[in-house]
Amino acid sequence: MDTHLRRRVKVSAPGVVEVIEEAVPELRSDEALVSLRVAGVCGSDIHGMHGSHPTMKPPYFPGHEVVGVIEALGAEATGFSVGQLVTPEPTLPCGYCKMCSTGRSNICENLEFFGCGFREGGMADLFTVRASRLHIIPEGFDLRMAFLIEPLSTPLHAIRLAGDIRDKAVVIIGCGTIGLLMLAAAKAHGARRIVMTDVLGSKREGALRLGADAVVDSGDADVADAVRAQLGETADVVFDCVSIQPTVISAIEMVQRGGIVVTVGVPSRPVQIPLFVLQDRQVRLQGSATYVREDYVRAIEIIAAGGVDAAHMITSTYPLEEAAEAFAAAAGGDQIKVLIVQDGVELG
Repeated sequence: MDTHLRRRVKVSAPGVVEVIEEAVPELRSDEALVSLRVAGVCGSDIHGMHGSHPTMKPPYFPGHEVVGVIEALGAEATGFSVGQLVTPEPTLPCGYCKMCSTGRSNICENLEFFGCGFREGGMADLFTVRASRLHIIPEGFDLRMAFLIEPLSTPLHAIRLAGDIRDKAVVIIGCGTIGLLMLAAAKAHGARRIVMTDVLGSKREGALRLGADAVVDSGDADVADAVRAQLGETADVVFDCVSIQPTVISAIEMVQRGGIVVTVGVPSRPVQIPLFVLQDRQVRLQGSATYVREDYVRAIEIIAAGGVDAAHMITSTYPLEEAAEAFAAAAGGDQIKVLIVQDGVELG
């Protein structure tokens, strides 16, 4: 492999995705040089491409859901070997602020994010990343399983914040990638009954195939009533994987009193909250941001145990040169997960 030049995906302006060629950056002492195998196109990437992400605006270099092989290591990058299959934990915390020193590095006060506005992203033939953020892919994982580690960690962190959901009535709003992974995470943690909502019938059918107890059309005017009817009670926890004005309001209505609403999806615009309802009904509204290392460890455990149907999750693949087409497919709304796959790579 030529380690001097690389192809790299760049979201250069709203709606514009291109593949550029440039020199591979110099490897810093604490970094690894990684060659791409697969990269997922995330919902955050689509928001960023459209200019609607709250923090990630063009131009930027995407690719935080990535799996690759270590090609070289800096002098201070210990604990890894060339040739290992790895996935980065893309949060890049400072390590010394109040959040980092109290186990909350995902909300580091000086946080940088690989693939999300950082100088490096994983949609490139070769990329550099802080070696301490790498996780080694276990033996027996194919690339479809390995790719799922990062996106599954997001729902697992949301459950960590919600608390023990065993034997609880759970609602998941949205049957896209994160919603379906939220379903896998909730099932792995013993939720008693899980109802999911989505506006698309095809996605609701997919949720049923993957183990949701019931589904509801989120376009219904009385969606909260329909959900409670399917639950047979009010929800104990609602995980909002869409996070727009109607879903936030309906989530609060679903829990009624004493419940928890966790915001998992990234909102693309401001949302108004009925504060009196939260106060009067003692509803807890909880934000959930990315993940911590323990969530990655738990994600690997669940995937290894067969808790996620990787074949169902991946609906389209594109080569790196067709990154623009991959983004367009992901933005279309009918895909679950679109992968960019390096030339000559077999997924499983």
